[in-house]
Amino acid sequence: MRERKLVVLAGSEETRKTLVAQLSEFIGTFVQIESYAVDEGIGRVIQNRVVLLSSYLIEEEVAAFIGKGCHLITAKRIVNFHNIDQLFTVPKGTEALYVNDFPETVNEAIESLKNLGIDHIKLYPYFPGKKMVKDVSLAITPGEMELVPNSVKEVINIGPRLIDMTTIITVLDKLGLLEEKQEEVSTRYIQTIIQLSRRLAVATSEANQVSEHLKKVVDGVHDGILAVDRKGKITVFNGILEKLLGFEGKRVIGKNITDVISNKDLVTFIMAEDEKEANRYFTVEYADVIVHRFSMEAEGTIVATFKNAVETIEMERKLRRELVKRGHYAKYTFNDIIGHNKQLLETKEIAEKLAKTQLTILIQGESGTGKELFASSIHHASNRHNGPFLAVNFSALPEELVESELFGYEEGAFTGAKKGGRKGLFEQANGGTLFLDEIGDISLKVQARLLRVLQEKELLRIGGSEIIPVDVRVVAATNRNLLELIEKGEFREDLYHRLKVLFIHLPELRKRKDDMEALIRYFMHQSGRMDVKIEAEVLDQLKRYHWYGNIRELKNTIDYMLAVCEDHVIRIKDIPNESFFQSKRFGTNERGVKQHAYSEAPDTGSTIEEQELITVLQIIREIEEKGLGISRQRISEFSRNSSLPLSEQQVRYRMDLLQERGFVEKSRGRLGSKMTEKGRNFLSTIYTGE
Repeated sequence: MRERKLVVLAGSEETRKTLVAQLSEFIGTFVQIESYAVDEGIGRVIQNRVVLLSSYLIEEEVAAFIGKGCHLITAKRIVNFHNIDQLFTVPKGTEALYVNDFPETVNEAIESLKNLGIDHIKLYPYFPGKKMVKDVSLAITPGEMELVPNSVKEVINIGPRLIDMTTIITVLDKLGLLEEKQEEVSTRYIQTIIQLSRRLAVATSEANQVSEHLKKVVDGVHDGILAVDRKGKITVFNGILEKLLGFEGKRVIGKNITDVISNKDLVTFIMAEDEKEANRYFTVEYADVIVHRFSMEAEGTIVATFKNAVETIEMERKLRRELVKRGHYAKYTFNDIIGHNKQLLETKEIAEKLAKTQLTILIQGESGTGKELFASSIHHASNRHNGPFLAVNFSALPEELVESELFGYEEGAFTGAKKGGRKGLFEQANGGTLFLDEIGDISLKVQARLLRVLQEKELLRIGGSEIIPVDVRVVAATNRNLLELIEKGEFREDLYHRLKVLFIHLPELRKRKDDMEALIRYFMHQSGRMDVKIEAEVLDQLKRYHWYGNIRELKNTIDYMLAVCEDHVIRIKDIPNESFFQSKRFGTNERGVKQHAYSEAPDTGSTIEEQELITVLQIIREIEEKGLGISRQRISEFSRNSSLPLSEQQVRYRMDLLQERGFVEKSRGRLGSKMTEKGRNFLSTIYTGE
């Protein structure tokens, strides 16, 4: 009797390991197995052994290592059934490459898979050197991962092929163990097949359960759901759609959409290749529906949902009522902004254009000029008007609450935190607009967190670890000079530029004297006192005030006069005394010098920063000192060397403002414009010691 030893020779190391593992399972308890891989080197001549070759393709390579007394057996190989269950998850009709090292092994494996019932996948042979290669996204390979073309996106590795039962019986025979061990080995082999069958049965059962569960979910959805492949074949048709169209779902599955839906426009919309229009209104079988379509490119599927239009409209109304109830809505539109002043109308026109964008807007204006009114109107005019509008005033919010209000917090983040945590304003405003009023009053710490949200469109709650994406359009407002705060180190320059992507300056009431009467009439109407008359001299007197408290101060004044007037007539004596009105607040420059020149100069309601006008004056002085003529072109050229490069058009507007203040005199002569004595005094007042 031959010694009970077996030598296994395989082409690759992975194949060697797979075959040894299989043989060890079936005969390893009574046969000593020695193995080598050609790729790794055999290293000795084998003599007087039963030698099992993994394939006839390696016969020439191993011939030099086969000595005297050896009995060669070439293995018959079958598909690795341990990993075959992966293939059952591949959708029917899928095209795939079968990748192996030689044409013979590729073709043998494809035939073997077909014999095992794997016929739902359309397999194309691939091996090194093959010229005509099918362009597909899936490849199946028995461990030859390095041979898979780079163009293939997904690979299923079913592992090297196994030895079939007839080869194992032959090995037992050559080792003289056939009669003694055949029944035991056959039993082990059958047990392996049974285990595989159980695994497949469990997988099939689980797949059926998932399928049934998904069907119940799809049928339970309140919308009609239709899915078709690129050729129009229906793959999903839920219960709601059955009621809507009057077809039984199981009877239409597999049919073409044109055989089920008679509305040609609807079919064209669903099957359209471009997705520029994702929602459309249709009348289907006397029902008004809103159809939403989207594509699942990887699956080659188009999905369409059918919503009852009447119910959808009613739902939107309920949502709006809920937002109103919670105060999360915009109260004002541009129609609520009263006045026909030229500068106001221009500002409204600009604001309406900016509203159409998704960019951040900074509104600058004195207290009482209507910053929230404009922010609310911008939201109403934007494509976010159906989303929430939330506002926060930082000057009215304690510093310790600002972060939690804006960004929210997790449960246990601090003492007093609510159970379950709390959403911040950014999360609550998702899909809408967040109005940050008095933005100049927040701390540097909060500024840093706010900058991150604006840059990354995501936030981290206080005490949280989960990054939360947010889709919010920010409108910020301030009555402070943010550039001065930047100079003092109280406001981040990067945040300033992130907020001032778009910019609006609201005109002060003292520059809108032509709107005074219309505003007064409006406030009287708001108070329900249109029966009250106002004497002409009262209007004239009110127009003389500077109204440093702006619209808010005017409204307070009207309310006061309506309260104290007699006989339904407002007279001169009903105007509050001087102490009632807000006085001008003087600013100081960085050297602590009061800026009397600003307060004495007529305010033009400029939509630009005062610092920009100072820069232009400095450039004019520099040009004069060089003995050159002053023109818009030259000022623009000199500005390129400053931190404020200006176009000629921008220079023209700023020169107009400087002329109105009496700081420059414009001329079209050869020498151009020049700075006035008042302009020089102004610069020396601002920069004492120069």
